[in-house]
Amino acid sequence: RRRLCYDEVRISKTHEDIYMKAETIIGPVEIVEKPERHYLGIRSETPFAGMFAQVTKALKELRTWSKQNALSDDGPYFLRYYHCDMKSIMDVEVGLVTHAGLDAQGRIQPGLLPQGKYARLIYRGNGLRGNQAIMKWASDHAIRFDPLVAGEVESYTCRYEAYLTDYRIEPRKLLWDVELSIKIADD
Repeated sequence: RRRLCYDEVRISKTHEDIYMKAETIIGPVEIVEKPERHYLGIRSETPFAGMFAQVTKALKELRTWSKQNALSDDGPYFLRYYHCDMKSIMDVEVGLVTHAGLDAQGRIQPGLLPQGKYARLIYRGNGLRGNQAIMKWASDHAIRFDPLVAGEVESYTCRYEAYLTDYRIEPRKLLWDVELSIKIADD
């Protein structure tokens, strides 16, 4: 049985799987002003190993709930990172941007993406490469990101990946356009 690499995606679930290479495309970094936005999300803490399985499960739960509550046309869906420690615990949240503030329902809680200046790029393909590109750009331009906890490494007031491609049309994640945005510190 063949193992998938970061840049490959299985495109057939038949007995004879077909593999394709997904080209990684990384757009330029821009600084943009974003308004405050309401969302509903499911937040969790998880080790990096196994994080994406947990995120996928929460995303499916949120999609099912949003469809049942006529919110499936809101959006986009996103993955928000509060603390990114790949050697320890990741604090993440799967969310759906909504047009208005809504009440909590069980694990699904309301939240706000804060207004402010963000560094933003759009990538397709390998998410690690997209994240490395924005971090290198910030380092090269002496840009500081707004920390959630001052002095803590990889702590963010608002860092998220918004899924711009409709998963109902294109189920292969490596072919999605993803907007990576990180709030810049207010100096």
